[in-house]
Amino acid sequence: YEILSRGRELIAEREEQILHLMVGETGFTLGDCRTELNRCLQTFAASAEEAKRLTGEMVPITAAPGQDERRIAFTVRKPIGVVCAITPFNSPLNTVAHKVLPAIAAGNAVVLKPATYTPLCSAVLCEVLAEAGLPPGYLNMVTGGGGTTGRTLLHDQRVAYYAFTGSTEVGREIQQAAGLRRTQLELGNISGTIVCADAMLEAAVSKCAAASFRKAGQVCTSVQRIFVESSIADEFVDALCRKTQSLAVGNPRNASTFVGPMIDGKEAQRIENWIIEADREGAEILTGGDRDGALVQPTIITGASSDSRVLTDEAFAPVVTVVPFDSLDEALAGVNATPYGLSAGIFTKDVTRGLDAIRALDMGNIHINDTSSSRVDLMPYGGVKDSGHGREGPRYAVRDMTEEQLVVINPG
Repeated sequence: YEILSRGRELIAEREEQILHLMVGETGFTLGDCRTELNRCLQTFAASAEEAKRLTGEMVPITAAPGQDERRIAFTVRKPIGVVCAITPFNSPLNTVAHKVLPAIAAGNAVVLKPATYTPLCSAVLCEVLAEAGLPPGYLNMVTGGGGTTGRTLLHDQRVAYYAFTGSTEVGREIQQAAGLRRTQLELGNISGTIVCADAMLEAAVSKCAAASFRKAGQVCTSVQRIFVESSIADEFVDALCRKTQSLAVGNPRNASTFVGPMIDGKEAQRIENWIIEADREGAEILTGGDRDGALVQPTIITGASSDSRVLTDEAFAPVVTVVPFDSLDEALAGVNATPYGLSAGIFTKDVTRGLDAIRALDMGNIHINDTSSSRVDLMPYGGVKDSGHGREGPRYAVRDMTEEQLVVINPG
């Protein structure tokens, strides 16, 4: 508790230094980086509290027939061992915190392999924890590519638990190598959000624009597909285009910038090719679509064919496609029509429609009157289907990173 609480204080003291480091490593805007840092502080605080709350429970074995009433049974939770945390570039501080801090709170040692794009943010977190009093050897950071360093870690039998955020392809490889060892995998997604005719339109437009284009769309819960009820589709699309065109695009170090560059020029060129491909297939590019180096203008597409890559593959870019629907069942089927199941949202004032969505959507997270990108760091967070398994969130991760042991005391 004391180490994690002190670590939180040190992160807060170095806020400006960390912000500028994060902007430099990722290209995310100052606003995005400030949000991430503030969330990281909450993850520190929650993990510290969970370190005090890690308890077992009494087991009422005397309720079974024929048991000696003097027998006592209870469970204790013990550290699972060495936790290997493999983290992505798109959340170089808070996702690292979500894997490292609960592991430490549970009493484990950690080997951290950060993304090759963003090792410095992870190094700062390691430095802060060491300064806060974490004993040597409890947190070890190694750098390198997934095909080299990552594979070496996968085949090291000293690792008891793998916590990974990244692609489904790599997640499958980790699960195969882990065998009977425990894993928490937060993998790919193609997020969908539904906007019904009775939704509060202004709120839906504002939230969808923010969730589509923050961090240049490079978030696994970024809104990539918006299903809009046909009767309001034109009105919604017009408002979304106006909102998107009002977003400042450019230098991430400018406080007013909302959309900065993608992680590198190769990724930006990839999504530009997807946009060109959709256009050739008959889709309409309503706004955006242009690229300057790694900077891609926030893009809204309509009329895409059902097999277009902007609908069937994870874009991980500032591109959103709007799809009209006539019945809610049609929209729910559309949201579910991917191999993934991380998160979804629906805007409606109708409680019945909200409940229908909860029952129908095969997702780890469902948000009513919010987008698929809504998240609070205290909640259990994770997916189903090809989006992985296990849950982040300090309370849930701490328990998963321990082994439950039963103790039975018989009268002497």
